Amino acid sequence: MYSLRRWWERHGLQVVLVSLTLGTAWVLQQTQGAAILDFYQLLTRPFQSGANKEERLTNARIQELEARLQDLQKQNQQLKQVIKYQKTRQQPGIVSPVIGRSADSWWQQITLGRGSQDGIKVGFAVMAPGGLVGRVVSVSARSSRVLLISDPSSRIGVAIARSRHLGYLRGQGSNRAVMQFFDKVPNVRPGDFVVTSSVSRLFSPGLPVGRVKSVNLQKNPAPEAAIEITAPISFLEWAIVYPASK
Repeated sequence: MYSLRRWWERHGLQVVLVSLTLGTAWVLQQTQGAAILDFYQLLTRPFQSGANKEERLTNARIQELEARLQDLQKQNQQLKQVIKYQKTRQQPGIVSPVIGRSADSWWQQITLGRGSQDGIKVGFAVMAPGGLVGRVVSVSARSSRVLLISDPSSRIGVAIARSRHLGYLRGQGSNRAVMQFFDKVPNVRPGDFVVTSSVSRLFSPGLPVGRVKSVNLQKNPAPEAAIEITAPISFLEWAIVYPASK
């Protein structure tokens, strides 16, 4: 008994410290530091004044309002561009916001916030600064669904503005489309503008569509050209709807 007491007097403190260290390490491993975080919050709680919380809430509210203001300014800027574009055209149109768009069909269709109550009908052309966007394929009282020219199922009669060589445009699911020519040797070169043709059954002639990026005259069964669509379809928020008169 005497020797055990002597051993404890010599090594007891070390045993206690080692036990505390191992116990603390085990608790940290099991709780992933949550106990220390709780203890820290308990110690610092008296120093966390209500004024600091109010300040954080105020700053969060200010940032929210700044984000909304920036968004409204951008929408207002785009609306001004659409109205300015509308004034450059002789035919009056119906300015409409884009209110629906699915990520799964981003390049296929959009929904406009104007419908039959505003005078929109199936077949109307949809334009934006830059040119043709698509055509109305269904209408409700307050909304319209638009098939975009970038949809792979879209087919449009078009012409090279400079040479008047004809063909048709098909969408590629992006801001690029393909024009397939009717002539075997068309007069076309990169940089040429593409417009709707006079023989188009869907649109009035002369509507801007895009610009030639490259030409493949060896393509079978007919020459083709890669066309960059000039309307900003990828980030469209406003559009103008026109009757599809010839």
